Amino acid sequence: MNAVNTVQSDLARQKILVIGATGGTGRLIVKQALARGFAVRVLVRSPAKASGLEGAEVFIGDARDEAVLRKALEGRDAVVSALGTPVSPFKEVTLLSSATKALVNAMKAAGVSRLVCITGMGAGDSAGHGGLAFDRLIFPALLRKVYADKNRQEAIVKDSGLDWVLVRPSVLNDKPARHEMRALTDLSGFHGGTIARADVASFVLDQVHSNTWLGRAPLISW
Repeated sequence: MNAVNTVQSDLARQKILVIGATGGTGRLIVKQALARGFAVRVLVRSPAKASGLEGAEVFIGDARDEAVLRKALEGRDAVVSALGTPVSPFKEVTLLSSATKALVNAMKAAGVSRLVCITGMGAGDSAGHGGLAFDRLIFPALLRKVYADKNRQEAIVKDSGLDWVLVRPSVLNDKPARHEMRALTDLSGFHGGTIARADVASFVLDQVHSNTWLGRAPLISW
């Protein structure tokens, strides 16, 4: 077997758990992962939520339940978290941080070390780089409580001791993939942007086996 075939064979054996698989980006992650030859397991709240995820192994349970997560992690090599939550102008948000805390504990118990976790533009030190409308209008009016929880989520991942990558997409759209993007950690010249969910899915799956962004939190945008 030549080197190229060896690499392809190694990737084909990757067994991943996808959390948040029923969202717009999560569904594309599952679709692309299956196309790449990954063995995909998804954790969903109910069988009805699994519609459209054919080809993936479906595991039913709550992403905040550590015992459920431990079972879902059996035999997995890596985890992709695409968990999201609706805008919440008034109510406190805790789903992202509580689920991520349970996930980190479960991964340690299961001996699974690779975690690729999607947060978003505006989390951590990317705050204030979304452009005028995002930073001055959308963020304070609709996303402030969501991003407070994203910040807690990122802190849990960074302190986990796992092999992690945090992925911060700019404003998401459903346009066709361009198959090209910028991945930035120096945001000094960045002031907002957009990116297709399909390109986010591709970038996220690359991180399952790549060490390029290990231990970092790139913002990705067109």
